Amino acid sequence: MRAPVARLRVASLPRRAIMGVLNVTPDSFSDGGRYLDHAAAVAHGTALAGAGAAIVDVGGESSRPGAEPVSEAEELRRVVPVVRALVAGAGVPVSIDTTKAAVARAALDAGAAMVNDISGGAADPDMLPVVAGAGAAFVAMHMRGTPRSMREHAVYTDVVREVGMELRARVDAAIAAGIDPASLLADPGIGFAKTADQSRALLRALPRIAAAVGVPLLVGASRKSFLAPLLGDDASSEGARDDATLATTVWCFTNGAAAVRVHDVAGARRAVELLEVLERSTPEDRAA
Repeated sequence: MRAPVARLRVASLPRRAIMGVLNVTPDSFSDGGRYLDHAAAVAHGTALAGAGAAIVDVGGESSRPGAEPVSEAEELRRVVPVVRALVAGAGVPVSIDTTKAAVARAALDAGAAMVNDISGGAADPDMLPVVAGAGAAFVAMHMRGTPRSMREHAVYTDVVREVGMELRARVDAAIAAGIDPASLLADPGIGFAKTADQSRALLRALPRIAAAVGVPLLVGASRKSFLAPLLGDDASSEGARDDATLATTVWCFTNGAAAVRVHDVAGARRAVELLEVLERSTPEDRAA
């Protein structure tokens, strides 16, 4: 029997919500291999929640450019026990990061409350009906092609307009399939079939994209390669990438994003707290 899925609405999330990344993979671009072991994955997911993640996003297949596909059976083996353990013990909603409907269904049966699909539900025709049938939340991301081919598709006349239109089409498809609009987030897919310049253009235009798609935005820019040209000699340093990610996190939240997806949850949480302190300060405080 299917386990009941706790309905997750975007409005129930904290303002400026943080989604923590948990890669149960050997080959993810940032932390591949660190959390492939079940116990390590569960411990890290629990730590992300403790550090301030409003959602823990569990993924079992790398989406880095050129990554090799993972079989359904292997992805299920990697993620379902981790999802089940985190649902029982992390204290926050769990999301499953997958493009496969069978993996989404198994994770939802294990108690996940959200599906985060980099294809926006386009890769598997059963995905949107599975999410709708479970009453789960859904993140529709923009991508062209697959992680293996997406670099070939980073060709746009007007990247902001085209991403907005294509992402809106995925949101509309999700709603047409029966997914509650109040449980939808849209992700412009920074770095997915976008060059570094195109990714930065999308970040500059977040309010326009949010208006185009009609649902709150989640932005995933954490440690991505588009940050490298901004970092000079430190481009390969994880710490430097985290510093750049923090700046991007602040930018996203001050430009209307509802949520960010990050590896360094504690740093993002501190940035949010600082923003909130500054917003509460009086003119006299700011002049002091």
